[in-house]
Amino acid sequence: MSIVDNKKAFHDYFIEERFEAGVSLEGWEVKSIRAGRVQLKEAYVIVKKGEVYLFGAHISPLPTASTHVHPDPVRTRKLLLRAEEIRKLIGKVERAGYTMVPLNLHYTRGRIKCDVGLAKGKKQHDKRDTERARDAQREIDKAMKQNRR
Repeated sequence: MSIVDNKKAFHDYFIEERFEAGVSLEGWEVKSIRAGRVQLKEAYVIVKKGEVYLFGAHISPLPTASTHVHPDPVRTRKLLLRAEEIRKLIGKVERAGYTMVPLNLHYTRGRIKCDVGLAKGKKQHDKRDTERARDAQREIDKAMKQNRR
């Protein structure tokens, strides 16, 4: 079940591969995510010292967060992946010029997971082509729906 999608990632990048990663969260963050107070629009994934981190994801704290915790909404959160997946991602990012972007947050067996996409950037003309194709498909669907009536 999806919590939040990063639509901007699909607009700005060609997604080549996807990886599912666990996210290291604090208690107040889990409560806020379950309440739907999370945004991935400007988030990205970085590699530091052989570990993968989610950077720039905004999780708004709930007003009922406990008083002894000082929440930081955009702190860097560690992503949990297998060692061979991390090595593969590092190799592609350093050698092949790929970028890692968070695609969505979702639940898997009660745990919050993050889909990380290995992506190549789109040029402006690619974005226009994608939009044109989407509009054409929408027109086709609309015409098919009217014909069924």
